[in-house]
Amino acid sequence: MPRIPQLTEDPGGLLDRTKAQLGRVPNLYAAMANGPAALAGYLAMRDELTRGALSPRLREQIALLIAQENDCTYCVSAHSLRGSRMGLSEAELRRTREAADDADPHADAILSLTRQVVRSRGRVEDAALARARMAGVTDTELAEVVAHVALNTLSNYFNHLAQPELDFPQVQA
Repeated sequence: MPRIPQLTEDPGGLLDRTKAQLGRVPNLYAAMANGPAALAGYLAMRDELTRGALSPRLREQIALLIAQENDCTYCVSAHSLRGSRMGLSEAELRRTREAADDADPHADAILSLTRQVVRSRGRVEDAALARARMAGVTDTELAEVVAHVALNTLSNYFNHLAQPELDFPQVQA
């Protein structure tokens, strides 16, 4: 049972913006609309990051990995579905959730670094940062990884609080 209602009335066009970005309004966004400033900020950051250096596939993998790290079944479910629609196999989705052995060494380095950022709360060791850079991870990508951690942690934590009804095929975190 959701702990925060999922709105159907649109405060300031935010649900329309959500639908324009995603094609529909997931229950997470309908619940977050109770705090229009929170949803507006979330949508703005999400929108800006879609124009960043990281590919759509890698952004999706990052979101899935962070959801797993934060034990968010709602987001693991959503990003597993989106990842499969982007062509990630079941094995690739599982390896992404474990930050293990992506076939692309650059993506592997970014996912490994993302996991370290989440687990260390940003206090990544020099050696780990050096490994990422040796794999070709740029400063732009480093900045975007941290931004994606912030964005996805926001949605994960909001889901923990709000407990919106799951509107994706369930994949247990």
